[in-house]
Formats: sequence, C-alpha cells, structure tokens
Amino acid sequence: MNKQIHSFVAEGQQVLREEAAAVTQVADLLDASFDAAVKLILELSPSGRVVVTGLGKAGIIAQKVSATLASTGTSSFSIHPTDALHGDLGRTHRTDLALILSNSGETAEIIQLLPQLRAVGVPIIAITGAEQSTLAKHADVVLSIGKMNEAGELGLAPTSSTTAMVALGDALALVILKARGFTAEQFAANHPAGSLGRALMKVGDVMRSGTAQCVVLETELVSEVLKKISLTPGRPGAAAVVDASGKLVGVFTDGNLRRCLAQGSAFLSAPISTVMGKNPKCIGPQQFAKEALSLLIELHVDQLIIVDEQHAPIGLVDIQDVAGF
Repeated sequence: MNKQIHSFVAEGQQVLREEAAAVTQVADLLDASFDAAVKLILELSPSGRVVVTGLGKAGIIAQKVSATLASTGTSSFSIHPTDALHGDLGRTHRTDLALILSNSGETAEIIQLLPQLRAVGVPIIAITGAEQSTLAKHADVVLSIGKMNEAGELGLAPTSSTTAMVALGDALALVILKARGFTAEQFAANHPAGSLGRALMKVGDVMRSGTAQCVVLETELVSEVLKKISLTPGRPGAAAVVDASGKLVGVFTDGNLRRCLAQGSAFLSAPISTVMGKNPKCIGPQQFAKEALSLLIELHVDQLIIVDEQHAPIGLVDIQDVAGF
C-alpha cells in the first residue's frame, strides 16, 4: 500500500511540474504584444469593459480572468460565445474590448463570433497557442502561449494550456492594476465581504458614530453620564469626555465605574472629569480595523475612541466590532 501511495505522489508531482513548465514557457514568450495588450486595455474609455470569452475549459478560465480584472479595477464581464451568437452580443458596445481565449484558435463558435465583434467595432486580444490560426489572424493583438503538451500520460485534457491561460490573464490584470495605481483601499471596496475585505476594512467603516456613540462634557455629573450611556443605542459601555471646545480629554468606561463603586456612591454627584480615565488611547478613522483590534488587545481594554485631526471624538469601536479582523 505504501508503495502504491508513493507512486501516486510521484505522478502528481510530475503533473504539477509539467504545468509549472507551461507557465515558464509563457513567461519566456512574452514580447511587445503584451505591452500592446496592456495599453489597449488602459486606453479604454471610462465606460469601456473587457469582454472575456472562450468555450469549454477555456470558457471557464475566461470567467476567472474576467473576475480577476473586475476585482482589480478593470471593468469586465464574461460571455459564453454561443449565448453571444444568440442575443447576448447586444451586451457589448463599441467602447468595449474583447479578450478571447482559445488554444487552437479554430473553435467554431469563436470563429462565428469574430465578424460579429468586428461589426460592433471592438478591438480583439487573443490568447491562443496557434499564432497562425483564424482567431490570431483576426485579432488586433495576439498573446501566444505557444504549442502546449498537455499534462498527464494521455496528454489530451486541457491542463497545461488552461494553466498557461489563467496565469497570462493574471499577469494582464496585475500589470494593469499597477499601471492604474490601484490601491488597497480600492481593492477593499471591491471585496466588502470575506476575509480579504475584512482584512482591508478601515476603522471608519466599522466604528459606532452619530447617535451610536456617547459624548459628554467634562462638567457633567457622573449620574447624568451613566444615564446617557444607558440610553445610547447599542449600549457602548463607554463615553468620550470632551472639553468646551469639543476636544477629547478623557473616557469613562465600565471599568472606571467598577472602581468608583468600590469607594461608595458619593461619586455619582461629582463631575465626570474627577473620575474619568485621562489621556485615553485613540485611533484615527483611516487606520485598519485590524490595527484597532491589536491595540485593544495590547492595552487590555474593550473600547477605543476614534478622533479626527482636531482630536475631537467622531466614533467608538468596541472589541466586539473588530473581532475576527
């Protein structure tokens, strides 16, 4: 049994090495055509989209390439070539660009689509393994993956060729991303859910603000402050204390309350300034939420006050608001 398992591992390693070699081959083939493709996409008008298509396995790769482009700042959608021939071509516009994936460059549905795309007036970029194919001859730019030996003993299923296509699509998307100056903030805006979005969310995106934060004057009595905290939506468990100019001067938390209770009840009629925590740690709204979580853990506190450039409180984050970042 161990010998059999070892033979499977060796075969799997061989497939991976063959596909890795395919990516290296494409990297070595990159030339001025890649520059031309990037420039064509960068020159699209603000309303222009990259319309990505392919059939079969190449069609699945086309969907992935389109999704990568869209998530990294290039407006894009994928389209099935058969659907395009039966009405979906109406989704394209002359301001768009077609990116067509076909290893052979002779797929019937793709060939039928070419004159229709030309009639719309869109430029065409081809990703193909056949530089003399019909697709290549009708494309404005040809990105060649070269002749591919598909991975595995039979060498029949699209494997190395589709790996090469997806890698080349990634290269296009990421080079364009860099050329556009696409930022982490923009990336986060395209990924509001999931671990990627959460990792890039800012404090300002998750903080409690407006009526959900409690801000009190340093002259207010503790009893009044406690009422305001209790009436604040979400019960934040803390109040930001400000002076007459609105600048943050302290914070009053559940921890402060417990320490006061240990001394009796006289504090309830005292100004909040006499029992508040002074010089509280703050954070700005443009810092990452994960930084807020790290600071909360480091300081062993449950809340942080968010301040603006004038050091006025504009929000609050509770450790529950940033858990999981």
